[in-house]
Amino acid sequence: MSVVLVTGASRGIGRAIVTRFAQAGHTVIACARGQQGLDALQNALPQVVCVACDMRDDVAVDALAQRVRAQYGGVDLLVNNAGAFRPGSIAEEDDGVLLEMLQANLFGAYRLTKRLLPHMIERRSGMVLNICSTASVAAYPNGGSYSIAKHALYGMTRNLREEMKPHGVRVVALIPGATHTDSWAGVNLPVERFMPAEDVAEAAWMAWNLSSRSVVEDIVLRPQKGDIGEADFQ
Repeated sequence: MSVVLVTGASRGIGRAIVTRFAQAGHTVIACARGQQGLDALQNALPQVVCVACDMRDDVAVDALAQRVRAQYGGVDLLVNNAGAFRPGSIAEEDDGVLLEMLQANLFGAYRLTKRLLPHMIERRSGMVLNICSTASVAAYPNGGSYSIAKHALYGMTRNLREEMKPHGVRVVALIPGATHTDSWAGVNLPVERFMPAEDVAEAAWMAWNLSSRSVVEDIVLRPQKGDIGEADFQ
């Protein structure tokens, strides 16, 4: 069985991915910023290794990578899911929002990936799966710095894929649209307008289970009724 590390793992898409891989018997390391969410995950899935880590903290990310390397040698699958959403427009948002969104959605994934890649390169196998967003590939009103950061994560994914091809390491961009998670808490829309997080986890599972000779470069998932837009709130 493989060693899988999932960031942002205590809820939503991250938790669904943790559950899917843990129930299949893989060794899963789940990290998240909030201890309460990790405790709930641990109670539900005692076999999962839960580690508190704020992906915006360079020291914490380095400590996580060091712990994983010391205990497991490395990971076979890294799922960079941790992130944060803050709507706004570029013209009106505070100057610090861009750095905040980059730290939450890009910098931690970049740093952790760099720390764990040597093991994959040495073994000539493994996968980095980045949870992007439809905001990574399409502009929309009120996207602001969040959309900029998600575009950057997608750009990192594409560039890393080209770099890793000679080393046998697969790099996947999983690009979901509106998913029924806490990010949409308080939005007065029917559940049918959202995808279940379990469907996104199933897409990750599918990408992982292809042979080493194949890679799904981009997986775009949207609600069957389409993206949520201004018309949904009228």
